[in-house]
Amino acid sequence: MRTFRRIALALLAALLLFSLGAGAGYGAHWYLTKGIPTSEEADQFSVYWEAWHIVEDKFYGDIPDGSVLVYGAIRGALETLQDPYTIFVEPQPRALEKAELEGQFGGIGAYVARGPEGEVILTPMVDSPAEQAGVQEGDELIQVDDTPITPQMTTDEVVLLIRGEVDTQVKLALQRADAADPIVVIITRKVIETPSVEWRVLEQDHNTGYIRIRLFTERTGRELEHAIQDLREAGITQLILDLRDNGGGLLDAAVDVSSQFLHEGVVLYEDRRDQPEKFYSVKKGGLALDLPLAVLVNGGTASASEIVAGALRDYERGPLIGERTFGKGSVQLVYDLSDQSSLHVTVARWLTPNRHRIGEEGLAPDVEVIPSETDRASGADPQLEQAIAYLQNKDQ
Repeated sequence: MRTFRRIALALLAALLLFSLGAGAGYGAHWYLTKGIPTSEEADQFSVYWEAWHIVEDKFYGDIPDGSVLVYGAIRGALETLQDPYTIFVEPQPRALEKAELEGQFGGIGAYVARGPEGEVILTPMVDSPAEQAGVQEGDELIQVDDTPITPQMTTDEVVLLIRGEVDTQVKLALQRADAADPIVVIITRKVIETPSVEWRVLEQDHNTGYIRIRLFTERTGRELEHAIQDLREAGITQLILDLRDNGGGLLDAAVDVSSQFLHEGVVLYEDRRDQPEKFYSVKKGGLALDLPLAVLVNGGTASASEIVAGALRDYERGPLIGERTFGKGSVQLVYDLSDQSSLHVTVARWLTPNRHRIGEEGLAPDVEVIPSETDRASGADPQLEQAIAYLQNKDQ
C-alpha cells in the first residue's frame, strides 16, 4: 500500500507540476514529466486517502488494482476543469495515437476487424508482409505469439500485440474456414505507412483535381506536395480540397497545408494564458497558389482542418462548401508520463487570420449542401457535385 501511495501521489502531482513549453499543436509535443509531490501537495491529498482507506476497509466487492485507481483519480481531477479536450490517455491507446500521427509503424500490414461473434478477422494489405507470409482475407486470428485472443480483448489490445519493432518477428495462429486445424505463420514486421492524403483526377471533369486529407500527420505536408505535383503533371487546372470528416491532428501540418495555397500572411493567431499573442506565418513556396480552389467541409471537419478551412476562406482563396464544421478552436499539447500514458492539455485558443474565434459554433459554409437520406443510400455526393459546378462556372 505504501508503494502504491507513492505512485499515486506522483501521478496525481503530474497534474500540478508539468511545465507548458513551446511546441506544435495537438499530438506534437512529447514530454516526459517526473513530478514528485512536495510535502504540501501530498498533504492536499490527505482527504483522498482518508476516503480511500474507508473504501478499502468497508467496500463489499473487489478493489481494482493500483493503475486503475490512479487513472481514475487523474480523470476525476481533469473533469473539474470542464474542458472536454483536456484528457488523460492510457498507455495502449497512446501508443496507437502516436503511430497514427507519425504516419507509420512497425507491423505486418493487415486490417483488423471484428466478426459477428466478436472474433478478430484479418485482411492483408496488397504486397504487405502479412500477404507475403500467407495471411488470407477472412482469416480469424486466434493467437499472437503465446497470447490467445479472447472476446474480452479490445481491438486496440489486439493491434498492439501484432505491432512491434521493425525487423522483429511475430507468430500468428489463424483459423481458416476451409482448414480443420489452425494455420501458423511467422511474419517479420516492416515499416507500414498510413498515408494521410489521397488524390485523383475527377472523372466528371478532367480539368479538376481532387485531394482528400484524412488527418494532419507528420507526413501530410510532403504527401500534399507530391499530390499537387502529380495532379499538375496530369494537366489539371483547378482543385477541390476535401476536409470532410478530418478530425484534425498536428498544427504544424495544418500550417504546411495552408501554405500550399497562400502567397503570404498569417495562417492563424494563438492566444495563450499570460503570454503574448503568437502567430504562424505562411511558408513560402506553395505549389498551388494559382489554381482555383473549392473546399469541402462538414460536421466532422475539426481542429487543424478548421484552421486550414478558416485561413483559406479569410484570404478568399476558395469557398467552403458543405455543412457547418465541428467547432474546436483550441490547441492541445501532449505530455507523455513515465508509464507511457499521456495528458492532452488545452494550452491556447486560436483565431483565423481575420481574428475570428472558432468556438462551439464552428465555421458556417459559404454554400450549404446537406446530403439527403436518398443521397446517402445511393452513394451520391451532392457536396462534391456543387464544388465541381462552382469551379466550372467560376469564370463564366
